[in-house]
Amino acid sequence: MPGITSLFNIGKKSLFANQAAIEVVGNNISNVNTPGYSRQAVRFEDGLYLNYSPGQLGTGVNAVEVIRYFDEFIEGQYNSKASERERWNALYENLQHIEMIFNEANASGISSALDAFWSAWQVVASRPDDTSARTALLEEASALERALKLADTDLRKMQDQMDRVIGNEVKEINQLLKDIAEINTKINITEETGKNNANGLRDQRASLVRELAEKMDITYIDNGLGNVTILTTAGHTLVDGGIAFRLAFEGAQVIADVKASAPGEYFEGELRFEGGAKNEYLVEIVDGGDLGVATFRVSTDDGRTWTNGYTAEGQDNPIVLDDGLVIYFDPDPNGHLLVAGDSFYIYPKDTLFWYETSTSKINITPQILPNGQDNDRRLIGGSLAGYFQFRDDSIGGYLERLDAFSKSLAWEVNRMHSQGAGLSRFEETIGTYRANNTTASLHSAGLLFAKELVQGSVQLHLYDATTGQLARTLSVNINPASDTLEDVQAALDGLEGLSATILDGKLQLKADEGYDFAFGTDTTGLWAALGINTFFEGDSSGALAINMTVRSNTNYLNTGHVNGAGEMNEGDNTTATAIASLQYRSVAIFTLSDGTTTQSLGDYYSTLVARVGSQTQNAKFNSEHKTALAADLLARQDAVSGVNLDEEMTNLIKFQHAYTAAAKLITTAESMLQVLLGMKN
Repeated sequence: MPGITSLFNIGKKSLFANQAAIEVVGNNISNVNTPGYSRQAVRFEDGLYLNYSPGQLGTGVNAVEVIRYFDEFIEGQYNSKASERERWNALYENLQHIEMIFNEANASGISSALDAFWSAWQVVASRPDDTSARTALLEEASALERALKLADTDLRKMQDQMDRVIGNEVKEINQLLKDIAEINTKINITEETGKNNANGLRDQRASLVRELAEKMDITYIDNGLGNVTILTTAGHTLVDGGIAFRLAFEGAQVIADVKASAPGEYFEGELRFEGGAKNEYLVEIVDGGDLGVATFRVSTDDGRTWTNGYTAEGQDNPIVLDDGLVIYFDPDPNGHLLVAGDSFYIYPKDTLFWYETSTSKINITPQILPNGQDNDRRLIGGSLAGYFQFRDDSIGGYLERLDAFSKSLAWEVNRMHSQGAGLSRFEETIGTYRANNTTASLHSAGLLFAKELVQGSVQLHLYDATTGQLARTLSVNINPASDTLEDVQAALDGLEGLSATILDGKLQLKADEGYDFAFGTDTTGLWAALGINTFFEGDSSGALAINMTVRSNTNYLNTGHVNGAGEMNEGDNTTATAIASLQYRSVAIFTLSDGTTTQSLGDYYSTLVARVGSQTQNAKFNSEHKTALAADLLARQDAVSGVNLDEEMTNLIKFQHAYTAAAKLITTAESMLQVLLGMKN
């Protein structure tokens, strides 16, 4: 019943409520500089009302709960933009290091070395019998070789470094997922009674989620209490309430998904690969059967497009894919067959997996598709996506194009050099390029330049070693679509005055006693493809080198050719002039990323350098743009959840006066009670 005693209760409740409000204000003030802290406030409600004359009378105030000011909608937007920002920040920061590798402002760059190489050929063409000019050419070729190797080495070191960075990032992500799951459990325990808000725990969780969003793109679903679900934008669950899933960064491997040809008869052989590659490969069996019969198709874009026409072969006849990756099948020990629809996922580099269970995993490695778009089945944001894009699309793309440049340089120079003649003839020589399978057609034998071979004929000129007179011209017809290396060896070995053998997949030619030989016209490209009478060996920026035969004896540097009379003239500059003219000639250069482009070698390399600059500027623009958008959203969140000292000081004064007034109410009620007691006396 209302009365003087109820005034004491009203005053007491007001004292407690305003004291709580002052404590919350004090906590806000003390945490004004605490990262991740959200402003808090006490929510007041008026107490119960009592029916009385002249009307309902209140019973004071209740401090119901401590609320947290935090806009979940803005936070979700911010985390999304933060993921994009960190992706482009990571990419831009690392691309700046690439620019230093391709810095053509210094005199030791690849472009300068290439120009010097062409100039040296021009000098040799003007003085073909000058030993000093020949030596200078080898020096310039060595400088070009070193420049390409240095760029290749530096890029691969960056890839290795990025693998270490990604590995550490994945460890941090797994710890974040565990921490978030633990906080979810604590929030559930704290808030399940409905009497307490776990504001501090929610702030901790929000900070961890922000940190997670900076590392990878996520979708955040709050189901109430600690029942939060966090997924990648592609739908892979990372946290479900108190359960944390894990990511793993694992080494190169093949994952098989095979079907049964009969009950229990799954193919138990293995698909193996050799070498590294920029791309992942999906191999799918089209027509089932045993090795040598079953056919398959290949995709490098997660099954969106396919290349057909491969036959499943064993180790004795491996398949060389377009980027040089060598694959073959180990047969099933029980004779089980491959079945149409069998799939093999080849990951020739360290790969990121999401583990749904302890044994079931899915590849979520960020991937840029050939059309330039992100593979939305994988990660697409956060610093992790930036690191992978730098490792695979940027460095991998530059290495692919640098290798294509080196391969084309080697082929075009060797194609001309292999048909030329120097100052000395050969008694014997051996090729530098080997065939993986000497019984398969030249197109399928695993030769590095197999695709360049065409049907035609090759010539050799046999000389009397004593007199130097032409003894005879030897010619062999070649069809690379059907002829094997053993067929070529047998045909050459059957020529009078010449013997041919195969050593470790390489063709060796040797003149019979009393003879030596020189090379003539080759309409097939065979000599260049086998590395016989060539200037370069190797087919990539890291492996390109001067043929040891030429390096050890400049007399085998081909500047001229064998003329129609079978003569090798010292002043002949036919071959040197043709090679020097390559500087201006358009050639076909193939990469999986760009297909076939036709331009000069110098222009192709200039385009590569321009691409580095363009991608760096694009990353810079996106980094600055996403940073600005994220900063705006962060400011909007801070306007809601940030602590404003002026506002807090105002609240402090307000609650202080309310507290004083409540105390005054109690003293007034006490005085009223004293008056009543005095009247009784």
